[in-house]
Amino acid sequence: MSPFIQDSFLRLIFLVVASGLLLPDQLALAQSQLKSAINQQAEALETKVIAWRRDFHENPELGNQENRTAAIIAAHLKSLGMKVTEGVAVTGVVGVLKGGKPGPMVALRADMDALPVTERVDVPFKSTQTTSFNGQDVGVSHACGHDSHMAILMGVAEILASMQQDLQGTIKFVFQPAEEGMDGLDTWGAKQMVEEGVMDDVDAIFGLHINSQTPVGKIKFKSGPAMAAVDNLEIKVNGKQAHGAYPWSSVDPIVTASQIVMGLQTIVSRNVNITEIPAIITVGSIHGGVRHNIIPETVEMIGTIRTYSEAQQELVHRRIGEVAGHIAESAGAKAEVTIRKMYPVTYMILGLRP
Repeated sequence: MSPFIQDSFLRLIFLVVASGLLLPDQLALAQSQLKSAINQQAEALETKVIAWRRDFHENPELGNQENRTAAIIAAHLKSLGMKVTEGVAVTGVVGVLKGGKPGPMVALRADMDALPVTERVDVPFKSTQTTSFNGQDVGVSHACGHDSHMAILMGVAEILASMQQDLQGTIKFVFQPAEEGMDGLDTWGAKQMVEEGVMDDVDAIFGLHINSQTPVGKIKFKSGPAMAAVDNLEIKVNGKQAHGAYPWSSVDPIVTASQIVMGLQTIVSRNVNITEIPAIITVGSIHGGVRHNIIPETVEMIGTIRTYSEAQQELVHRRIGEVAGHIAESAGAKAEVTIRKMYPVTYMILGLRP
């Protein structure tokens, strides 16, 4: 079996073991024999897991559109005898596996959605899907590894289902849609799942995320803030339209927007104490104008903000408004800054309760 997939099985299953879901008399077995047993079952599942992953990769779906993906996952969980709820947070799937004895509830989570990114890698299971996103025709691909996350968790579900009578407690398998965010909505993905009660009575939840920078067989974790708060940034620069041959008649929003993009980087390099905690401001899209010889009236840009504390978030948000506003004012333009808070900081707590 792929060392990565096998290692991922082991990591997730041993988290379940550590959470106290195995009976006390099974703990010695877990330490001495469980790894071998899991390896054997994982080896037998290799072909299935690879097929699932490649099928998801070839047929990616954007957030809240994961209908085909969800149907495959739900059918698999049902085949394992689980109680399955579909349509959670629009397209999410939740399966519940009750152990042979009462005990805690542990959740395992995988994300489902793909990204509006055209795949460039030439493999037999390459995605050729396309869609319209933000008014543009784009490709769709699993560029963030969610195809692997789903396939791994489906394999973990099958292995743990075979151990059902030895489990003390309940395992909830959470397949979450729309992890990449949904523009224009106040709730989606994990947030909406929580609002719909998915985390009710859950004592602990675990997930993994593949990373090409991490060697196979290794797992990275830390105590404290592990993943940054995510905020969406929108800046509209309003200038004055003119012919491209007469720039002195304009208030050029393109030049102004360019200066704003560069100015935003000084917030991280000059206002944030990056020796203590990092921050990121990235402009991911900038649009303005329709013709080569016309200076447009407006330019719109969107981006992302990543911070690791509320105080840092407040500082960065305030400085973005000040920098964008004052640069635009110096050019005779105006900048409209909109920041939408998306997700708070993800904290990891090492150590599980007895």
